[in-house]
Amino acid sequence: MGLLRGFVFLLVPYLLHRSNSSFIRLNNNGFEDIIIVIDPSVPEDEKIIERIQDMLTTASTYLFEATEKRFFFKNVTILVPENWKENPQYKRPKYENYKHADVIVAPPTFPGRDEPYTKQFTECGEKGEHIHFTPDFLLGKTQNEYGPSGRLFVHEWAHLRWGVFDEYNEDQPFYSAKSKKIEATRCSTGISGINRVYKCQGGSCLTRTCRVDSTTKLYEKDCQFFPDKVQTEKASIMFMQSIDSVVEFCNEKNHNQEAPSLQNIKCNFRSTWEVISNSEDFKNTTPMVTSPPPPVFSLLKISQRIVCLVLDKSGSMVGYNRLNRMNQAAIQFLLQTVENGSWVGMVHFDSTATIINKLIQIISSNERNTLLEKLPTYAQGGTSICSGIKSAFQVIRELYSQLDGSEIVLLTDGEDNTASSCIDEVKQSGAIVHFIALGKDADEAVIEMSNITGGSHFYASDEAQNNGLIDAFGALTSGNADISQKSLQLESKGLTLNSNAWMNDTVIIDSTVGKDTFFLITWDKLPPNIFLWDPSGTIMGNFTVDAASKMAYLSIPGTAKVGTWAYNIQAKANPETLTVTVTSRTANSSVPPITVNAKMNKDINSFPSPMIVYAEILQGYVPVLGANVTAFIESQSGNTEVLELLDNGAGADSFKNDGVYSRYFTAYTENGRYSLKVRAHGGTNTARLSLRHPLNRAAYIPGWVVNGEIEANPPRPENNEDTQATLENFSQTASGGAFVVSQVPSLPLPDLYPPSQITDLDATPHEDEIVLTWTAPGDDFDVGKVQHYIIRISGNILDIRDSFDDALQVNTTELSPKEANSKEIFAFKPGNTSEENATHIFIAIKSIDKSNLTSKVSNIAQVALFIPQANPDENYTTPTPDKNYTTPIPDKNHHSGVNISTLVLSVFGSVAIVNIILSTTI
Repeated sequence: MGLLRGFVFLLVPYLLHRSNSSFIRLNNNGFEDIIIVIDPSVPEDEKIIERIQDMLTTASTYLFEATEKRFFFKNVTILVPENWKENPQYKRPKYENYKHADVIVAPPTFPGRDEPYTKQFTECGEKGEHIHFTPDFLLGKTQNEYGPSGRLFVHEWAHLRWGVFDEYNEDQPFYSAKSKKIEATRCSTGISGINRVYKCQGGSCLTRTCRVDSTTKLYEKDCQFFPDKVQTEKASIMFMQSIDSVVEFCNEKNHNQEAPSLQNIKCNFRSTWEVISNSEDFKNTTPMVTSPPPPVFSLLKISQRIVCLVLDKSGSMVGYNRLNRMNQAAIQFLLQTVENGSWVGMVHFDSTATIINKLIQIISSNERNTLLEKLPTYAQGGTSICSGIKSAFQVIRELYSQLDGSEIVLLTDGEDNTASSCIDEVKQSGAIVHFIALGKDADEAVIEMSNITGGSHFYASDEAQNNGLIDAFGALTSGNADISQKSLQLESKGLTLNSNAWMNDTVIIDSTVGKDTFFLITWDKLPPNIFLWDPSGTIMGNFTVDAASKMAYLSIPGTAKVGTWAYNIQAKANPETLTVTVTSRTANSSVPPITVNAKMNKDINSFPSPMIVYAEILQGYVPVLGANVTAFIESQSGNTEVLELLDNGAGADSFKNDGVYSRYFTAYTENGRYSLKVRAHGGTNTARLSLRHPLNRAAYIPGWVVNGEIEANPPRPENNEDTQATLENFSQTASGGAFVVSQVPSLPLPDLYPPSQITDLDATPHEDEIVLTWTAPGDDFDVGKVQHYIIRISGNILDIRDSFDDALQVNTTELSPKEANSKEIFAFKPGNTSEENATHIFIAIKSIDKSNLTSKVSNIAQVALFIPQANPDENYTTPTPDKNYTTPIPDKNHHSGVNISTLVLSVFGSVAIVNIILSTTI
């Protein structure tokens, strides 16, 4: 049985989404260092590489013209899996690895879903995570449905690089326009086509006109917009770049602000070109006068992992039990984290460095134990970080002529004013430096080494109960290893015991993990009594006790039993600090495990700028919904802030039910380093998989209109919206690395944070009232409670957006705000707007906190002031002029949309995304 019940996975992807930034840079109008990776689950096929090269070459020309001769693709790296055959063209990568992928080539999330998409969970104008293509798409098997791959790549690139959004909306494919017609959601409105229901069954197909739904007053669910094959309209790439005439992004002149597109929702009704033109890329370039060269491609192939531990044994490691804690974490890394087949060496350093062990390949427990015996047993002397790094280079060069792609895991607790002297050497080496800072004084220069080489950066305070050091070492799995080889952390918990001598809790082992399950217990003073029971109630013994390192550990042979394991640990000292860490590996390589990836929105910040915590929970590439997710943010003095992360589409969370759980963090306590850890738990029948199509993807083309007839494409595989893929119990933790905050004033902090922007305002007419719903913001972004709301209405969408304070105010004296993240409901009678001939009422909200700080204007909800009446001979959607959105002159042969008579208030709803699992809006 897999973790997913009643559902079949097609793929076994293993690429955990990165928490580090992309290496893409813009150099003289050309984008460099784009990394495209091929998942090892993709069968070897050199045509995939050829098609990638063809796609980027044609995309470069299309992008150049679409951006008014401003951007092109200069060089691209394609990373080939280790399990593909050797080829003289394949070189060894340096910093390039799967964690830094800009484009991923992997099987689809579900059978038949070859839709390209971009993982994008931040705000308008902010970069996305990565683009996902399937092999079948690249091999041209879905070109009819999605159009030429080069054009589509530019569509996805705009998501990834410039943070723009789609100009169609499959949840709201039609809307009531000011012209009093039902229009297809698109940009620009100059794109012509027909609205039809097209159904095929048993080899025969039926085409009919679309009916108006009695509830929505828009076209029925099965109605689709079929564009004309031959067009003259040039915009827009973010609507349907597959139309031959489309070569531009929608701009301020032709942008359709009426449509409920995600671009309008997320970008405050700005056009895609306005967002792109405001980007740093655009500001730092000027149009080229000559055509650019084609992209240059590099082919790299993953090889065996090479890693050298560089461990600080200087005199300062004596304090705070640091040496023991380092050894505890290193033992965890050597016994459990580092993958079989890896080459591992070891260097110790104080004021000088010593090579302790040359590279040896991890084949069995023998090699692991050999390295365990070489961990430092005493601490003395000064700190010379560069000596340690250079010795690590020597260790690696003894076996390999080049350092490319090798890893250095550097742990230090001290400052070293000479550390910056080897930054250039590190940068040129091709090695990756992972930095673990222990305590307050670890050197800042090493952070720069880590950043420029693509390494990870972690921080662990001297508070042992937070388990930060073990978490950091545990997170250093290979960036290129198959997920079935990776060690996954199921539990990480610490406790300082005073009056109570017992630490009691449980850990869940779900059916997708259980192989190589490893329990690790540490203490500060005396070895405790340890009791561990498996799900059947059998007590587990035979813990290996390392009294010198103050730890005990147990490996469960074979595959651990699925279910809830219980542990009771009795301290023998008072006070005592105990920690528990549980890791495991995938039980079955054909069933992907739950994975948790945590990160902050930036690595360096200054007060009072807020930060955002993100935690993405997936099974394979499928989002996990309904989990309980908690973030633990620890300052360098050991102060810990606990935050409940939410996937509710409000506050810091951009999209509801996308598997990304988010929250603002503003509770700074001091300057310096902070660390992030996230714990996720899914209970029976609460956590489930999202079966909806991913957001931010290229539009599926249902077919074309050619000479007045529909030439349909094969129907897209659809999921059953009523089906919920429930998950069994699971638990997992993940380290989100470290970040640095400066300019924090003395406590208490001044109140500088307004309520967060309301982003899910929804308006529904009921009799003679309009009922509003939204998620309550907080006094400080999404924490606390606001003092009051200001609700205003207008008959003009731009007036309420740009001149909110001048719009008509709604009486809210009876509206008492609720706590942040609660659901607010408020009904009012709209009265009369000042605009004559208004066809819609537009509604927005501001929130005010106790310090009179005001939020941004909310998303704009709207209701239509008419009910559309379907015309029996309606059969064509003619282009609607963009200028001033005037009502077009009816075509004698074709009716544009539907005739609408002004009757009574009708539902339009807010501009929002409808989640197909919960059947609610965000």
